[in-house]
Amino acid sequence: MIYLDNAATTFPKPLAVSDEICKCIKKYCGNPGRSSHIMSIKSAEKIFEARELIGEMFGADAENVVFTYNATYALNIAIKGYIGNNSHILISDIEHNAVLRPVHSMSLHNNCSYDTFSSEGEDGQILESIKSKIKQSTSAIVCTHMSNICSRRLPIKKIGKLCKEYGLTFIVDGSQSAGLYDINVKDMFIDALCIPSHKSLYGPQGLGMIIFGDGRIGKSVIEGGTGINSLELTMPDVLPEAYEAGTPSTPLIAGLSGALKWLKALETERIRAYEEDLYKHILQKFNSNKNIKVYDDKNYFGNTLLFNVDTLSPNAVARELDKRGICVRSGYHCAPLAHKTMGVDFGGGVRLSIGIYNTKAELNTLYDALEEIIKEKDKQA
Repeated sequence: MIYLDNAATTFPKPLAVSDEICKCIKKYCGNPGRSSHIMSIKSAEKIFEARELIGEMFGADAENVVFTYNATYALNIAIKGYIGNNSHILISDIEHNAVLRPVHSMSLHNNCSYDTFSSEGEDGQILESIKSKIKQSTSAIVCTHMSNICSRRLPIKKIGKLCKEYGLTFIVDGSQSAGLYDINVKDMFIDALCIPSHKSLYGPQGLGMIIFGDGRIGKSVIEGGTGINSLELTMPDVLPEAYEAGTPSTPLIAGLSGALKWLKALETERIRAYEEDLYKHILQKFNSNKNIKVYDDKNYFGNTLLFNVDTLSPNAVARELDKRGICVRSGYHCAPLAHKTMGVDFGGGVRLSIGIYNTKAELNTLYDALEEIIKEKDKQA
């Protein structure tokens, strides 16, 4: 099998991930922060270890790392916790539904409004697009760092500085970039960075994080037990407990801790360079074939590429590749706004996304399979 769906979830996972999960389940999986016995204490220590590793990677204090179910939950908590009623919100024109839908929900239920700014062009053009959309009622910018359908990236440090100047809350969806591109929440003036465990951090599924740039507490979205202040009727007013209700996913957090140690030893800069080299390799092949249309942003190289094959639907291409043992994803990828911005036709596109375990030989096999599929289609025509 050739796995090229790493933008959905990276596969395979490093052995350190399963090792840590199994160790947790077999040896110390008590309920952290709820009891004083040794298993509870060891679980709490492992969770704090993960917070420290995440804080180190993203320039945050360990206590400002909040664990969630996934990045989508993290974004919902940040958006609905930080943004008040009657606000105007700015998002980019390449947003995933994890941003678009909660912002749209705010417009329906909280008397908010929102506009999109352009992700096209140089950094200065993007910043000008943002400035042109800022209103007196604008309170926040919520945007992705990198698209999930191509390798287009937004200049989040410059956008963060702009937010600082205008007094706006800055919430970043780092789902596709975290672990691959450098992010520092303090240096980039990010109020809340929302990321998953299971993509370029190479951790397990079912786990996400909000990384707060400071200790500012917004509205609580989920209430419940936290292990502290049990006699109070309201959630604690300190991080991380303010947003962590109920029992955390200790085995998954342990697995993420293993992934972060593995990632630190391997170095993200080396991973990024390797994946970008593979991206350039397959991009060159695709661009040489008149039957393959690539939705490429010429300004960026990355690890995610969207394409279509003439006369074949994206779903048909993905099915044919699956028959040959090649895993890609087709359709709209939960990002219709981004597809519209990139000029993708009805039906979406085929997305291939590269990970550290892929090789040029695998990409050559993918390209050969596409040529074979095209020839078979021509014979039937």
